Amino acid sequence: MPGRHHSREFKLEVVSQINTGQRSTAQLSREHSLAPSLIHRWRKEVEARGVAAFTDGAATDRSAELRIAELERYCGQLSLENPLLKKSLSTYRSNSGTK
Repeated sequence: MPGRHHSREFKLEVVSQINTGQRSTAQLSREHSLAPSLIHRWRKEVEARGVAAFTDGAATDRSAELRIAELERYCGQLSLENPLLKKSLSTYRSNSGTK
């Protein structure tokens, strides 16, 4: 059935039953009308991401967004300081040259 959505808990339970040897992929496929390839995909997801498997990627992206915002603020600060520093340096050089 295309377009079905399964909860995170359901996916983790299916993978757990396979990993603990309680049931085989074929048994769970028949029982829940799931394609074996889907179950294999879920297992790979759990192997790759562990407890973060099947969580919303927005939470992970949020930390990246915060880091980007921090870096943008820092770049803005530097762009404000650079002209001031250039002016100070030119003033210093002109004063040093007259001594």
